[in-house]
Amino acid sequence: MPRTAASASPVPSICPDEDTRVHTLSNGVRVLTIREPGSPSVCLSVFVRSGSRHEGHRDSGISHVVEHMAFKGTTRRDCQRINRDAERLGAEVNAHTDRDHTAFHMRGLARDAVTLLKQLADIVRHPTFPEDELERERQVILHEYTEVEDDPVATAFRLFDRCCFGRDPVARPVIGSRANIRRFSRDDLLDWVQRQYTGCNTIVAVAGGIDPEAVLAAAEAAFGRMPAGTPNVLGEPAWLGGMATRRHGGSSQVQLVLGWPGPSLQQPHAATQLAAAVLGEGMSSPLIDAIRERQALCYYAACSADVLDGHGAWVIEASTSPQQVVQLIDELVRQLQAVCAQVRAADLQRARHQLMVRALAALERPFQRLEAAAQDLYALGRVRGRHEWMDALQAATPAQVRRAAQQALAQPPALALVGATTSRALRGIDEGVLERLRVGG
Repeated sequence: MPRTAASASPVPSICPDEDTRVHTLSNGVRVLTIREPGSPSVCLSVFVRSGSRHEGHRDSGISHVVEHMAFKGTTRRDCQRINRDAERLGAEVNAHTDRDHTAFHMRGLARDAVTLLKQLADIVRHPTFPEDELERERQVILHEYTEVEDDPVATAFRLFDRCCFGRDPVARPVIGSRANIRRFSRDDLLDWVQRQYTGCNTIVAVAGGIDPEAVLAAAEAAFGRMPAGTPNVLGEPAWLGGMATRRHGGSSQVQLVLGWPGPSLQQPHAATQLAAAVLGEGMSSPLIDAIRERQALCYYAACSADVLDGHGAWVIEASTSPQQVVQLIDELVRQLQAVCAQVRAADLQRARHQLMVRALAALERPFQRLEAAAQDLYALGRVRGRHEWMDALQAATPAQVRRAAQQALAQPPALALVGATTSRALRGIDEGVLERLRVGG
């Protein structure tokens, strides 16, 4: 058989961590291996840079449908054989769709790594989307849609996303719309895969007790003929801000989601993440101590900085009773003003250690480590070393963290309130509350 251009020798790249290697095939497919000597298991993921942000209005939800349908049959195997082939090796199979990518996963014994990679490649590279399977799976996805719709927390985040980004695709739910789910045809799915599933947008990632050279050879054989395509790169969405409320039948509480724009993966973000952790990471943090422990305004609250490919956000979420919504917001304003005024050394030390422990724990979860590395490759074109993030956390000063809080909180906030949002419960909350929540300088 003639040697194709895509089967030429892969190009290696140097990674800061000795156990991590990235090779780029000539068609743009990146093969990421993380060797864990002595591990009896292996985790495999194929990431495709195609998610809900890459969809137009009429395509909304198609990435998620493709993810479901990829397991329903290939040119070589039907749905039942796909399941049997994996399970006879004790392997677990899964997948997920996100805003910026779709991922397919398998987990099994390290000795079966090459076999499992071939099985996973068949699912990603050769799906047929059988008509009869599509009609059945369409109903499954519609049930999933209803579950999301019935969840007040999920509804609050959907409303929050719309407040943040308006009509930008990043604000659309990954699952899409009921109308689109009902409408997508087999030809729609085949066309989407042909356009989106290309070499430069694909990462084959494997971690465990593996032979990296054997994995690389298997990946090249399975993905080397994939069309190269063009990168599915997206610009930064415009942040809008605003407030929205929605009554959710059956809910006796109010779900609050509040946020401000933050840095993306492409930007320095350690200080912003530390600022969020200073405010609300852990039971001893000022936010949780004040609103839960001292004032009993909620059972659950959280604060985090979401750092994503192309955009980010600093987000507070909480659940409270309708009678306490105004009091909760008043206390949030006080705590936000406090972190903008001063970051105490003790609070910064706590936040730094909490984020470091979380990062170290992620290194112990292979799938999470593979996904973080894939996001680095998409956003930065490289994989960050395990010490790079730790060094950034250590280097951040109280003044830098306070300034990061001020910069974020000076932007227009987005606020979503969902649940028992009667006019009586929301009395005292109007558009003026957004100006009060814009506390940075």
